[in-house]
Amino acid sequence: MTDDELLAGFENGTLPNEAFHHEEHVRVAFLYLRHYSALQALQHFSTALERFAAAHGKTTLYNETVTWAYLLLIRERMARAEWTQSWPEFRAGNADLFDRKRDILKKYYQTETLQSQLAKRTFLFPNRCEDR
Repeated sequence: MTDDELLAGFENGTLPNEAFHHEEHVRVAFLYLRHYSALQALQHFSTALERFAAAHGKTTLYNETVTWAYLLLIRERMARAEWTQSWPEFRAGNADLFDRKRDILKKYYQTETLQSQLAKRTFLFPNRCEDR
């Protein structure tokens, strides 16, 4: 699927839910960050994701903390690569963002925090302290 096809299907809700897994979430965030400022990407992605979820009867799945945290991690990785990577290069160089078993957010958040109703409604700052 091309970038344009993915974005169009995502934004208008016609992309089948079974074709929109974690990797597609990351890819759409990557594409928004290529086209918009960070704040605009957060707004566009969050709004479109909520609309997509509603179109597929999954309104309770949206989690603002998870959405924003991933988008900001993706943005940081893009900046570290000086914004030069294509999607295949970004995908190949950031395998940890795609490892759902290890879930990179566990490095920053307590599980209870991410599963909370507050985290679903509003972005929460990371609350896991690593041993130094």
